[in-house]
Amino acid sequence: MKTVELSTQVVTLLVAARRIALENDAQAIVLLADVAYDFEAVQRHLERMMVVVGSTNDEVQRIAKADGLNVVDLQPETETRQAQLSQTLLEAIADDLLKTGDRVIALYASFERETIDTLSIVDLGDHLERLTARDLQRLETQVPLPTLRSVVDLAVEVGREGREGKAVGTLFVVGDHRKAMKLSHEGVHDPFRGYPQRERELRDPRVRESIKELAQLDGAFIISADGVAISAGRILDAPAQGLTLSKGLGSRHWAAAAISKSTLAVAITVSQSTGTVRIFVSGKVVLRIEPLDRAMKWHDVETEPPPANE
Repeated sequence: MKTVELSTQVVTLLVAARRIALENDAQAIVLLADVAYDFEAVQRHLERMMVVVGSTNDEVQRIAKADGLNVVDLQPETETRQAQLSQTLLEAIADDLLKTGDRVIALYASFERETIDTLSIVDLGDHLERLTARDLQRLETQVPLPTLRSVVDLAVEVGREGREGKAVGTLFVVGDHRKAMKLSHEGVHDPFRGYPQRERELRDPRVRESIKELAQLDGAFIISADGVAISAGRILDAPAQGLTLSKGLGSRHWAAAAISKSTLAVAITVSQSTGTVRIFVSGKVVLRIEPLDRAMKWHDVETEPPPANE
């Protein structure tokens, strides 16, 4: 693959990114790359700054690595820039490239594929709960990390975009799907029933779009550990005894906590009111992600005992 020479506009943005990073104590500059830029020139203009390149293109990744840059492999079906940035940040944290509390400068092309034209400042929050790269690797022993990240990305998109101009809340149960199915019942006619597995895989963009549409229905999505949609519109029946959750969280979050405590599954909720995505493991919130257009931050949570009638 031929490298793309940096235009005057790109150089100007790189220089500005370095200045803004220094003025704002940013720990890294994240570059989303669809093409193989002259990465050696990129490093010269970002002198002494840590650079993380996110790309869906294998050849771009190879060239960036050969030039000594940190690289994040993005899923090809991650189409929107905000989804790509979200995935890059999550995977950079998992790979110990970034950590909670970091501030990063993001550079990417919004209009022209080969021309960087946008600069954003992203705070990775004040606290990341107890979730570290080591914890993510531990989660992979139950749910493979690629599947978990794919569902998290999808949940973030639902929380940020909604559907047809309306906010949408939903719930995903990922892994241990056989037990999750036993601890739930059908709330609506299952739209995935009868379809072959190859037509229910989350890596298929059509399936992801279908899930976004179906997210308007009540109930939970059940996703297998290998990223296959098993069912939708499930009403979860797992008991909620012995749980503590953040103040103000509703029935969807209690159901997520309960199913994650009663199974080896990971539950992921999308709040309809705020678009916030929460990940539940063993009955507890381990990660909270705000939609990127509302500033992507991770937060502490206050807890209270479950209601007496739960």
